[in-house]
Amino acid sequence: MKLTLLTTRLLLLAACTCVQPAWAGKETGDCHETDEIRVWLSPSRPEPGQNVKVMAVMTDGPAEDLVLSRERGGSTRLRATARGGPPWSLTAEIDLPVADAARIEVRRGGETVACRSVDSGQKFTGDLMPEERDWSRSTEAFYSAWIEALFDAPAEENLAFKSLAPVLRDPDRNFLHGSLGQGEDARLAATPDCADLPYYLRTYFAWKIGLPVAFRACDRGTGSRPPRCGSATIDDRFTRGSASAAAFSGLIRQIADTVHSGSARTGLADEATDFYPVPLDRDVLWPGTVYADPYGHTLIIAQWRPQAAGRPGILFAVDAQPDNSVARKRFWEGNFLFADSAGAGPGFKAFRPLLRDAGRYRLPANTWLAVNAPVAPYSRQQDGLAPDDFYAQIGKAINPRGLAPEDAYDAMLEALVEQLETRVGAVDNGESYVRGHRGGIIPMPSGAAIFETMGPWEDYATPSRDMRLLIALKVLARLPEQITRYPNLYALNGRSPGEAREAVEERHQRRIADQRFSYTRGDGSRWELSVADVFARREALTLGYNPNDCVETRWGAPAGSAEAETCTRHAPADQKARMANYQNWFRNTQRPTR
Repeated sequence: MKLTLLTTRLLLLAACTCVQPAWAGKETGDCHETDEIRVWLSPSRPEPGQNVKVMAVMTDGPAEDLVLSRERGGSTRLRATARGGPPWSLTAEIDLPVADAARIEVRRGGETVACRSVDSGQKFTGDLMPEERDWSRSTEAFYSAWIEALFDAPAEENLAFKSLAPVLRDPDRNFLHGSLGQGEDARLAATPDCADLPYYLRTYFAWKIGLPVAFRACDRGTGSRPPRCGSATIDDRFTRGSASAAAFSGLIRQIADTVHSGSARTGLADEATDFYPVPLDRDVLWPGTVYADPYGHTLIIAQWRPQAAGRPGILFAVDAQPDNSVARKRFWEGNFLFADSAGAGPGFKAFRPLLRDAGRYRLPANTWLAVNAPVAPYSRQQDGLAPDDFYAQIGKAINPRGLAPEDAYDAMLEALVEQLETRVGAVDNGESYVRGHRGGIIPMPSGAAIFETMGPWEDYATPSRDMRLLIALKVLARLPEQITRYPNLYALNGRSPGEAREAVEERHQRRIADQRFSYTRGDGSRWELSVADVFARREALTLGYNPNDCVETRWGAPAGSAEAETCTRHAPADQKARMANYQNWFRNTQRPTR
């Protein structure tokens, strides 16, 4: 196809990963990419005059400049945005006149280290070359950069969506939006829950660029052993050429009907798994890495923000909830639960990559991954690790220079406020559902099933979220004690641990009174609470997860108070009785064994 006009928008992604669209160019003279630096384009088959996105990412170190050079002479240094790593990336936008062949050069130290030819007469192929259709380092890097771009936002923004659909339908976020040229994203259903989200994103990416996927059916484990899985289903339909949205939807429905909260909690030594454990090493914890907590919740690393002068580092992750909402979360003990549990293999994990062997795809063993993994080697480092040691190691990776105790406190408080604001949306979703089903009572399961059931209770009740909130309140309150127990984790600047503890205790009392948020009451009015109010209502919040109760009750409004006057609905007596029986789970912040 002869292109008469091509507008190229250069988006070189920064932060944690290398990116590669499905139609990378071959070497052209002295213009070529390397194993460490790749440039990719989207859509796969652009029409004349169509906008084209370009993603270039480096896995061997940062580059400073991105340059557009024209065959007939002249070059333009692009105004590019650099982002951290590994991997590293640059982003920019250009208008490319196609009457003149051009190339995109990545320059480091004034030298061109990689180059992508963009020729107006070039015909782009929509698929990876046959030899590239497996999960190599370059495709893993592309996946990682794509994840980071999906959920990028200023650090201070509380990034949240009603579902994954608006994320994937946003071409400014989704590099692969419309990349197959079929209008395939317009009506795509995208409502995964927390267990489905890693599989959905991985399968979507595989669909767009032509890679295989694998998944297994697993049980949920018991209190004394982690979940166990059967043999893998390996699906290579996307490797045979561009597939339709219907083909993707059919496969993702099959996967969603198979996987569940136990799929990521498999034992760390197990090989019949979709995920394998990785080292607690910043260099291999790329965006796209999965975090499995011991109780079944799953998050995905989205971005690292490096520590800088006067600014703490941040590790962001995203998760989905049973109501299908998707939100970005900061790493801290209130969001990332960790425990050495006989019933789970928790921690950071990577998807087991699919490799080709004699024309067939296979999943490699742990011993192979320990030496040859494309990105993160198999590691048992997290096995048996004490929670304090786990959080200390990740804390060091996030803030390698340490934090002043006051800065550590402020970062925790910001994360707690984010949790509270996200809970506001979850409670509102439950209220909307109940109001839309007037007179209907959402059935409440019994026992441990309140955390893992299906249907409206799973979608709109918040026992797991509230358990994490109660844990978060404990974590923030005990930070002063942690300063005296682990002073080496903090930059004390000449103070004694006792002096630093007293300063943080004073800061805690002052700041929880100042930090405020609001929720919508039953009559539509807004009611404001402080974080101090939430601390004072911890006992009431142990009973706040039932969507059959009014919003005011779910936020712990005292009986007879002005705040509670707008409450017009209460859970049935039998449900209240069972909640009272389960209350100690929440008081002790300990989920029951299965």
